[in-house]
Amino acid sequence: MNTKLAALLAALALAATAHVAAAGETHEHGHGAGEVQKLRLDAGRKWATDAPLRQAMDEINRALAEALPLIHRNRFDDAHYRALAATVNSQVAFAVDNCHLEPKADAMLHLVIADLVAGAGTMQGAAASRRTMGPRRWRRRCRLTASISSTPAGRPQGLSSATRRRNPRATGGRPQPAPG
Repeated sequence: MNTKLAALLAALALAATAHVAAAGETHEHGHGAGEVQKLRLDAGRKWATDAPLRQAMDEINRALAEALPLIHRNRFDDAHYRALAATVNSQVAFAVDNCHLEPKADAMLHLVIADLVAGAGTMQGAAASRRTMGPRRWRRRCRLTASISSTPAGRPQGLSSATRRRNPRATGGRPQPAPG
């Protein structure tokens, strides 16, 4: 699975399940240094949400739902990825600017926000990598990256023998003999 799609799916999954907000008077952004946190429920229940957070998450969900069909058909170009990343970043900024959460809910929201911002960064960075590699090499790299690991000798693993015969470049330029 290519990294852009993985980032989008992760962001969509988090945005769809993480409506985290609770009415509160304070909004602290200082969390203990070195604390490792993971997303969790509020005593077995979803966290309460407020209108600004729901609005931001709904907009991110809408944008991703519109993008996914094009992404799956490889019709989502660099401009689309940059626009989607900008939408995610602006909605995250809106949610952060308008939220009033208790510290525990805020901590959970920060975990979600970190993943959303990382996904947006991946979309922006992937667009830059794609431009320098060219679209054909980029698609090939995305397909092969998930299934190929290199041995110490640098020979790709995980490719079928038919793929190695058809595509010598997948084996480092060395044609493979037909089984015989």
